[in-house]
Amino acid sequence: MRFLKWLGFMLAATFLVLTFVNASWMADAPKGRAGLIAWGGGVHQEFTAQNTGSAGCAPAEIAPPVHRYIADTLPSIRMARQLGAAMIAVDVQPTSDGQIVAFPDAALDCRTDGSGKVRDHTLAQLQQLDPGYRLTTDKGKSFPLRGKQAEPIPSLAQVIAAAKPKPLLFVFRSSDPRDAEALAAALKALGRDPVAEGDAFYAEKESGPVARIRELYPQSWAFSAQGGAACASAYKTLGWFGATPSVCTDRTLIMPLSGQWAYAGWPNKLLARMKAAGSHVVMGTTDHGFGGLDLPEQLGSIPRDFNGYIRVDDIWTVAPALFPDTDPRSNAERELADKALARKRASQ
Repeated sequence: MRFLKWLGFMLAATFLVLTFVNASWMADAPKGRAGLIAWGGGVHQEFTAQNTGSAGCAPAEIAPPVHRYIADTLPSIRMARQLGAAMIAVDVQPTSDGQIVAFPDAALDCRTDGSGKVRDHTLAQLQQLDPGYRLTTDKGKSFPLRGKQAEPIPSLAQVIAAAKPKPLLFVFRSSDPRDAEALAAALKALGRDPVAEGDAFYAEKESGPVARIRELYPQSWAFSAQGGAACASAYKTLGWFGATPSVCTDRTLIMPLSGQWAYAGWPNKLLARMKAAGSHVVMGTTDHGFGGLDLPEQLGSIPRDFNGYIRVDDIWTVAPALFPDTDPRSNAERELADKALARKRASQ
């Protein structure tokens, strides 16, 4: 009995010490504020939950449009910038003539009036296509965005000009490391230094393009969903003992909206530890893989002192909740957006 009392006392004392050592208030409040990453090619349409898609190609079935913007197009990127995005994520792919374009799918068939793989076409061929041609709200009966885009599938140079002065997050759509080499060559030809500009690189896996980018740009920010989850998982255990896991050094921790209490020192001390390790912190949803905010009220789950990045999948509605005084949308667009949010909430 005496041993059990002693053990209980020691466990309680250890808990109190670890809690104190990892208290967020023990670290200074981080400087700066959180930045929104407009994921999915800027402002974009919402694909319906019923879609199953097909190999290499996203489905064309979308929710009733509340705006005219299409992912990875120049108007979409410009509007994301105006809405207040700190960084704009664009999907990048090589063309058959050595150029880089922004386009979400590996294949052209589900969104455009073209067919085949993006990488099998020249830039000139791709820029003849309509990026919203096959987007439908009623299983192919009508196509509300067909012929509505005055500007073509954009080249890398056009993307950079549209986003300026915002940095870009280049999202690789394949696992081929040669795509990283093609992008690096295109950036060099344009005279753009991604490290100096604050650009970043992303893919689902650590291997492939992300690993190659780290070789080409050792000082750049390159991360993956796989690596971000590994860092978060390791820190969830080791962080309570004051340690920063090696898988987090010069990497990225993806912090979920839910369960933040389980991460030692959140937010201030964790952010300080990650900064000391040369690492970034990105907040997002993790219920079904790495995702982003798509409702304005989700911003309430993020601590006021957080100064990392926030993945936002619906920048059209989330950004104005954070920056209401600079909302560039018209009254009609706001009303349509509010109705769409009501439908989304009711479906969840």
